Amino acid sequence: MTINEKQDELIEEFEYLTDWVDKYEQIIQIGKELPLINEEFKQDKFLIKGCQSKVWLYPEFKDGRIYFTADSDAIISKGLVSLIVRVLSGFPPEDIRDADLYFIDRIGLKEHLSPTRSNGLVSMVKQIKLYAIAYSSAMAGKNFE
Repeated sequence: MTINEKQDELIEEFEYLTDWVDKYEQIIQIGKELPLINEEFKQDKFLIKGCQSKVWLYPEFKDGRIYFTADSDAIISKGLVSLIVRVLSGFPPEDIRDADLYFIDRIGLKEHLSPTRSNGLVSMVKQIKLYAIAYSSAMAGKNFE
């Protein structure tokens, strides 16, 4: 499944929800399904800067792909990071780096999140893309050794 197919699947899950209370409940539910991050990764170096609540994001590079685990001390933030992890985890760094995350607009997150949550969401995406850029650069560097 591609990143866009994962986004489309997520959009479909939210399409039948017309009320934002129901959409928030879906976001919270998705957060509850997020695989638990190992406690050893709940360190400051894995905290996402720019989030009002604490959000940890841990990248693991295996077989040319990045796998993310995450957690948050706030249920909505945990749900938001879960959405992003669900869409981007398990792909090569270049795919993550170049991904156009259109699902954020299509399910209405930008227009319905508070400014602080919206900023946090942008910070989550930015951090995942920075990890992808770092791994992509590291891989490119190995080709020139």
